[in-house]
Amino acid sequence: MFKWLKNYMPRGLYGRAALILIVPIVTIQLVVSVVFIQRHFNRITVQMTSAVVVEMAYLLQQVNDAPNPVAARAAISPLGVPLALQIALPSDPVKSDRAITDFTARVVERVLREGLVNLSAVDFETVQAKVVLGFDTRHGHMRISFDRARVSATNPHQLLVLMAATGFLMTVIAYLFLRNQLRPIRRLARAAEAFGKGQVVPYRLSGATEVRAAGKAFLDMRARIERQIEQRTMMLSGVSHDLRTPLTRMKLSLSMLEEKDRTELERDVEDMSQLVDSFLSFARSDAESDQTETEDPNAVARRVIAKFNRTESRVKTGELEAEGTMRMRPASIERALDNLVGNALRYGDQVRLSVLTGRGDLRFVVEDDGPGIPAKMRGEALKPFARLDAARNQNKGSGVGLGLAIASDIARSHGGHIRLGESEDFGGLKIELVLPR
Repeated sequence: MFKWLKNYMPRGLYGRAALILIVPIVTIQLVVSVVFIQRHFNRITVQMTSAVVVEMAYLLQQVNDAPNPVAARAAISPLGVPLALQIALPSDPVKSDRAITDFTARVVERVLREGLVNLSAVDFETVQAKVVLGFDTRHGHMRISFDRARVSATNPHQLLVLMAATGFLMTVIAYLFLRNQLRPIRRLARAAEAFGKGQVVPYRLSGATEVRAAGKAFLDMRARIERQIEQRTMMLSGVSHDLRTPLTRMKLSLSMLEEKDRTELERDVEDMSQLVDSFLSFARSDAESDQTETEDPNAVARRVIAKFNRTESRVKTGELEAEGTMRMRPASIERALDNLVGNALRYGDQVRLSVLTGRGDLRFVVEDDGPGIPAKMRGEALKPFARLDAARNQNKGSGVGLGLAIASDIARSHGGHIRLGESEDFGGLKIELVLPR
């Protein structure tokens, strides 16, 4: 039932933590201000008004006991100055008036009417900072006015200002403390994100015990992965040497045979050599030695297109929408695009390479007019050594099913992914290499 509330909640840890801090502070201040202060000053208002009621009752008694208006005025005139009252007898009738937002006036009027029987009207608005009372006496209408401060407690501005200032100060202190606690978490998140993109940034343990434990686990994991990659690279170097040496000897031996006897064998040796190169290229994809650089994605796309069009112009240049530069490993991206464009040329006659920008990402899009890949088989196509005979015409090429897998590994090392679809313009396969910006 509270799912709608999630749309208005902060997404980041800073915002949520600040909300956790600010909401209780504001709630406490509101509760104290409205419940305690309002009730407290209402009681004070009742007490002060009750004192005025006693004075008004005495004046009314003096007026009503007098035999005539002259005697009534003579009885109450000496009381006006000592009691700080302005008295008019007789006077014009008084009309009741009170502001809607004046909550204290309601309490004052209620107490006055409960204690004074002859009270006809209470006016809080006609004379500024004054309360005007109208009475019906035996000698006519009587008008009495006095300062509003006598019946209403002064608004606790000092207390409210002190509460607001203290709340603001404590919020700032809590924010600074919170920032110091969240900074190690953000540093850990940046280090993990960078490592997911193939970058190793310095990171040292700091923060609370739980954050240090998470950071130590991350460092241990990163060390294990780096050690595994190093061991794998060393093993592949040995495998490369061990496999290429016999292949070289086989090529030398074949060169001594008659041409009619060596044609088929040379083709087999060449296929074996390509297979070894493809396998080593795939296994080495997560151990690239090229460094992260600031590069123009449009320039990378143009280099790949120019490379394939040196012999024949079959790769078209699509839209190049990238603005400015971004951090990437240019050699790895070019290698991934080489595989994607090479696969497209193997299965189609027309190929187009574009660079498109989206909300927070950048896409290298390769489209062809080949047979494409059915939607249900696209997940399988990204796996190593996948050869989808029913989907792609294998007679058009001798691939070993590693092109998409290598490109997918390179995309993941940059924090991105590979997305397969259908080209709207060519009708064949559309491959998007998506990188976050």
